[in-house]
Amino acid sequence: MDYYSSQISKLIEELSSLPGIGSKSAQRLAFHILNMPVEHVEQLSAAILEARKNVRYCKTCYTLTDDEICPICKNEARDHKTIMVVEDTRDLAAYEKTKKYEGVYHVLHGAISPMLGIGPGDIKLKELMQRLQGDITEVIIATNSSLEGETTAMYISKLIKPAGIKVSRIASGVPVGGDLECIDEMTLLRALEGRTEL
Repeated sequence: MDYYSSQISKLIEELSSLPGIGSKSAQRLAFHILNMPVEHVEQLSAAILEARKNVRYCKTCYTLTDDEICPICKNEARDHKTIMVVEDTRDLAAYEKTKKYEGVYHVLHGAISPMLGIGPGDIKLKELMQRLQGDITEVIIATNSSLEGETTAMYISKLIKPAGIKVSRIASGVPVGGDLECIDEMTLLRALEGRTEL
């Protein structure tokens, strides 16, 4: 039985297709949007469309940006000889919040997961290896502490070690199965400072 008109139902359906949004949250959001002034709704929809059209991968580190090169890669004050490898842009943002890491990043956009059919060729590993042809002294692997994250870390370590580049892994303090984006800055900082060589 339909409680709402077709347009309200369609809005709820579209919102509930977003990750982490269940049917109740979708209903709340839908009614909030319907009660917003029309110009705010137009600004929201324009922001979504603009972001979708203009956001792309940074040509250096593959984070999401609306420029060819992201602000971190452009920043000459950063240590471009140290690369932290993360699974996604949210993990990069989590480390940036600590305001203590001064190197640059490489965003894989995933992790190796044979169970899900995700292999090394499905993430930005080839691009990482190309970056390592330059003057790099350390690669910090900051993938999540999940089975996939650990698998990816070991795979990257085995690829990089023969090149003579120092490879380290963020220390414990990041709980097993925890996503970096959800962890507080102090825990992330401890994990970074206590990293160990692989």
